Amino acid sequence: RAPRIYTRTGDSGFSSTFTGERRPKGDRIFEALGATDELSSAIGLAGEFSSEKGHTFVDQLHKVQCMLQDVGSNIATPLSSAREAHRKRTSFSEKPVLELEQWIDSYSEQLPPLRAFILPVG
Repeated sequence: RAPRIYTRTGDSGFSSTFTGERRPKGDRIFEALGATDELSSAIGLAGEFSSEKGHTFVDQLHKVQCMLQDVGSNIATPLSSAREAHRKRTSFSEKPVLELEQWIDSYSEQLPPLRAFILPVG
């Protein structure tokens, strides 16, 4: 049986962290989770468009989405209520950050030097 995507615990303006702690939905933890979800969605959309165009970096975009899932798990585990088992389960090494930096450096070498800010538009 597949796990449910709903909790049946009601809303009342509160939600639970990974540790089970109930916090208001406006809490900074849920704001940060929403931001990482939005970023992952944008990356997923970029991946679909890039795949259609035959770009070679689609696998890297997918990997970034996986990294963001790990980041989200960590964000959803507030240290104030996390037991050691929670922290261990949601921790991750610096390896993904180093890998991202390598990708950035590699792609930056292929581009002309930036001389102004770039606006994120289509």
